Amino acid sequence: MIKLEHVVLASPEQMEFIVEGMRNPMNSWEKSDSGNGCDSDLCSGPCAFSPQWCGNTPRYVLGENDYTLMQKLSKAGTDHRKFMRMMPVYVRITAPLYWWKEFDTYKVGTVTNSCSTMHKIAAKEFTMDDFSCEKLNRIGTSSLWDTIDILNMARTLYLEGGDYKGEHYDSKDKQVWWQMIQLLPSSYNQTRNVMLNYEILSNIYKSRKEHKLDEWREFCRWIETLPYSELITGGME
Repeated sequence: MIKLEHVVLASPEQMEFIVEGMRNPMNSWEKSDSGNGCDSDLCSGPCAFSPQWCGNTPRYVLGENDYTLMQKLSKAGTDHRKFMRMMPVYVRITAPLYWWKEFDTYKVGTVTNSCSTMHKIAAKEFTMDDFSCEKLNRIGTSSLWDTIDILNMARTLYLEGGDYKGEHYDSKDKQVWWQMIQLLPSSYNQTRNVMLNYEILSNIYKSRKEHKLDEWREFCRWIETLPYSELITGGME
């Protein structure tokens, strides 16, 4: 299971800055034909944000010259398409720990703020909804339920104290806290707010679009919905 929400893209001011920098190598600023507009039939050029992101509100509109240059540089490779590193994408992701372990491969150019397992593991009772378990059969589901029962027992002992199999534990006993931390399955869902950019997304898409994990394939399908995703996916005509 993976959930992607609260997507924030480059502002008009950022897009203007990005296009300006893209034209620095050839001092070709006078050829830029982008500017303010909105995503509607009245626009003179393609909007930097597709209708699902724009909703016909004023946005920075990419002109044909600038968009053609973006396509050319994107095809030329990472050394030439540095503008893509400057196009930010913010997104709130909820995914299992086993997916986050693979996502952490992409360290350079990414920033994340995660919900803290260390600080908040005992904040609520554990339920099946806290885990990505849609692929588990009867055997796996039974095992997960057993683990959840143990986690909730440890949580109660940690919060309230009590006895377990002849041993007494005071509340907030660190030994009990460790039981939750070290027994937590990798299917546990964690939420992080993530900052990416178009170049990182291009690397992810190239490496993960046919991945065996459903979460990666779904993530790549989400990439395809972003404005001008063809710059990322290489799907230009």
